[in-house]
Amino acid sequence: MAALLLVAAGCGSDGESSTPGVTSTTITIGSHQPLTGTTSAAYSGVAPAAKAYFDFVNDHGGVHGRRIIYAYRDDAYTPSNAVQVVPKLVEQDKVFAIFNGLGTGPHSAVVNYLNKHKVPDLFPASGCPCWNDPGKLPYTFGWQTDLTREGKILGFYMKRKFPGKRIAYLYQDDGYGRGGVKGLDLVVPSSLVVTRQKHPIGVHNLDSQIQAIIRAKADVIIAFTQPAYAALLRLTQLRLGNNAQLAVSFGGIDQDALAALPSTSSPIITDTFLTPISETSSSWNRLMKRVHDKYAPTQPFDQWFVYGMSAAYTFVEALQRNGRNLTRESLTTTLEKGGISPGPGLTPFDFSTTQHGGYTGAQIASIQGTAYTLQGQPLTTDGGNGPVVPVTAPLPPAPSDGLPAP
Repeated sequence: MAALLLVAAGCGSDGESSTPGVTSTTITIGSHQPLTGTTSAAYSGVAPAAKAYFDFVNDHGGVHGRRIIYAYRDDAYTPSNAVQVVPKLVEQDKVFAIFNGLGTGPHSAVVNYLNKHKVPDLFPASGCPCWNDPGKLPYTFGWQTDLTREGKILGFYMKRKFPGKRIAYLYQDDGYGRGGVKGLDLVVPSSLVVTRQKHPIGVHNLDSQIQAIIRAKADVIIAFTQPAYAALLRLTQLRLGNNAQLAVSFGGIDQDALAALPSTSSPIITDTFLTPISETSSSWNRLMKRVHDKYAPTQPFDQWFVYGMSAAYTFVEALQRNGRNLTRESLTTTLEKGGISPGPGLTPFDFSTTQHGGYTGAQIASIQGTAYTLQGQPLTTDGGNGPVVPVTAPLPPAPSDGLPAP
C-alpha cells in the first residue's frame, strides 16, 4: 500500500510525472527560434539540427527510456514575439525546460519569466555574459563562449597579429555588440582604437559607418554583428575600396554568404568554440554528418547545423548524468556538479554552483572563399582581467555509438 501511494503521488493515471513535461516515456522541451525574419537565413537551421540529434537519440532508446519531444516556435528574432511564444510553451504546452532560445534580445525578454517560474533555461543560443548569474538566474545556464571572453580572445589575437595597427570597432547596438566590445577593451589598448562605429538592428546599409572607418584610417576592423550585417560590411568595404583587415565574431559568420561575395586578397579572421566542418578527419564531424544525412538531409550541413547538434548533445549528456529521477531542480543540480564533457567543443565548460558560464574560450580561424582554417591552439580565459592562455588537453573523441555516457 505504501508503495502504491508513492507511485500515485509521483504519477497521474496517464503515467505523467509531477514534473511538468516529464512522463514515464517522454520529456517535452521547447524553444523560441528565428524561423522567419532577417536573421532566419543564417539561424533557422539551428533548431532542426538539434531536433535531428534528438531524433537520433530517440531511435537509440532515448534517455533513460524517455523520448525527447522538441517543440520550437518562431519569434522572428523579436523580443515582443518571444514574450508571446515562451509563456505558451511553458503554460500551454507544459514543457519541462526551454532549450537553446536564440538571440540576446529575444531571450533577455523572457529570462526573468523562466527563472520566476523555475523553468530550466538551458543553453541560450547567445553569448551574452548575463546568463552567467546564478544568484539572480539560478535556472539559466549559458552554453556558447560568452561575448566578453570571445572579445578578449579575438582582441588578443588581432593585437599580436597586427602590432601597432589602427583598429576600428563596428558593433551591433545591443547586448550582443556591447558584450563583445567589453571584452575587446580588456585587451586592446585604447590608444590603438581609432573609431567605434555602431549600428541598430534593421539598418539597410553601413555606408556611414564604413566611411567613418575610412576617415579614421583604420588598418583593422573588428566586428561584432549578425551574419547579414557582417556580409553587408564586407560588401560595403569592397564597394567603397576599403582594404582594412576584417575580423568577425563567431555569431557573425555565415560562411556560404561570405564565400558568395567577390573574392579579395585578405582572409576574414574569426573564432570558433566548436569543431568546424572543415576538420573532416574529426570523429565529431563524422558523427554529425551521419546524423545530418539520416535525420535532416534537406538542411545545409554548415556551422549552424554543428551548433544546433552540439547544444543538443550537451543537453542529452546532462539528462544522462541526471539519471531516471528527473525534476527541474535535479537537472540544475546535475549541471552545477560540473564534469560535463566539452563534446564537440574546443575548450572546457564553466559549470558549478557559482558559475553558469558555458564554454570558456575559442580558437582563431581564417576564412578565404570556401576554405576555413583553424589557427594555433584553442584559447581560454575568464570574463575579467585574467590572462588568455592556450588549452593543451586534447579534444576527446566522439563516442562510437554517438551517445554521451551517463
